[in-house]
Amino acid sequence: MRKALRWVLSLAVLIGAAGTVPAATAAAKPEPDDIKDRLLAVKGMSLVEEKPYDGYRYFVLNYTQPVDHRHPSKGTFKQRITVLHKDTNRPSVFFTSGYNVSTTPSRSEPTQIVDGNQVSMEYRFFTPSRPKPADWSKLDIWQAASDQHRIYKALKPIYGKNWLATGGSKGGMTATYFERFYPKDMDGVVAYVAPNDVKNDEDSRYDEFFEKVGTKECRDRLNAVQREALVRREPLEKLYAAYAEKNKYTFKTIGTLDKAFEGVVLDLVWGFWQYSLLSDCDQAPDAKTVTDQALFDYIDEVGGWSSYSDQGLEPYTPYYYQAGTQLGSPDIKLPHVADLSRYGYQPPRNFVPRDIPMKFDRTAMSKVDNWVRHKARSMMWVYGENDPWGSERFRPGHGTKDTYVFTAPGANHGANVAGLVADEKAKATARILDWAGVAPSAVEKDPKKAKPLARFDAKLDRHEVEQHHGLRP
Repeated sequence: MRKALRWVLSLAVLIGAAGTVPAATAAAKPEPDDIKDRLLAVKGMSLVEEKPYDGYRYFVLNYTQPVDHRHPSKGTFKQRITVLHKDTNRPSVFFTSGYNVSTTPSRSEPTQIVDGNQVSMEYRFFTPSRPKPADWSKLDIWQAASDQHRIYKALKPIYGKNWLATGGSKGGMTATYFERFYPKDMDGVVAYVAPNDVKNDEDSRYDEFFEKVGTKECRDRLNAVQREALVRREPLEKLYAAYAEKNKYTFKTIGTLDKAFEGVVLDLVWGFWQYSLLSDCDQAPDAKTVTDQALFDYIDEVGGWSSYSDQGLEPYTPYYYQAGTQLGSPDIKLPHVADLSRYGYQPPRNFVPRDIPMKFDRTAMSKVDNWVRHKARSMMWVYGENDPWGSERFRPGHGTKDTYVFTAPGANHGANVAGLVADEKAKATARILDWAGVAPSAVEKDPKKAKPLARFDAKLDRHEVEQHHGLRP
């Protein structure tokens, strides 16, 4: 009897225990199905807004980051990112401009090529992604790469397919630095028009570039306009003062209107080749016959008279800070105006408020360059033939694997894969598809058949260069 009772009680316990399993399972929080819910389930992620776009979901988000990745407990800030979501079964492209992030839906060239998702990051210290108070010592290439690493680690469980990093200009530099510090994160890197100022005091390659770029006729025409602006300093500065007063521009950071004036004029030739084409040279005025106003207006079109005002400098303080602490900056001779220049090419220190301390690290770029030359893997750099920033470029060497440097003929700072000669265009496209894990079998057999997987979208695939007035990559 007692055995029977024990058997009944044991059976009841087993049944009860078995009954608790479904209950426990039911209590577990199911993984959300909607992509917005999945993104917002990431710790530290919050929604700013969602914007509609056919075929995609587009989100503007904030992600909580440590101010100092070495000491995460010492404060946080919200970093703005965007997600152009296509499908979690597609590869993802991690894009950054190295500056602010655009909150308008768009695709970088690699995103169109692989027909994937795109995550875009605003670079730390560009507003609104700036810690408060701002400890500027925490703005360096390692901290920014660590921002990118944390975002990737947070989103990889959602977007589990291959990842590529990309960016243009300072964004191309950013993609390169990210790979240098976190070489196991990405499956490939496509860096566009990325300067590589290894030795900040050695800028002879820039001087050589301006002696040969374009045609002699074009160089002479632009040089004459630049010189004429300094010859007419007095009447042009009167126009500049009136322009500044009308627009309420001030010059506390750089010091004087005269310094700002010369800064804009000395940028003229560089700015032309950075953003214009050889075919645009005939738009430059004749220095001998141009009126003061027409000369003033042309310089404004190319260089932007607001560039070195307090109001023009303030949004780019993080860039100038980095140029003066790690990245380096060009210093070219411009012999055709040397006798008229009062200041020469001014250093980044002149463009950053004096209450922000700066000290230049001469080893930062040389360490990156050494890594690229000897250890880079699955990376490519694309440059424009007529872009001054490409004078000092990344050059992978012995010990690297699956690395490429391409130059688009006649291209400016907007150079891309689409502008390469046919064979190189196909080769670059094939490598991007392969790194992303989506190369069609036909391309694997014959790389010359490579082409973008997504159709061109005139709104989404805007590839014109965003013009930053002032000497900025």
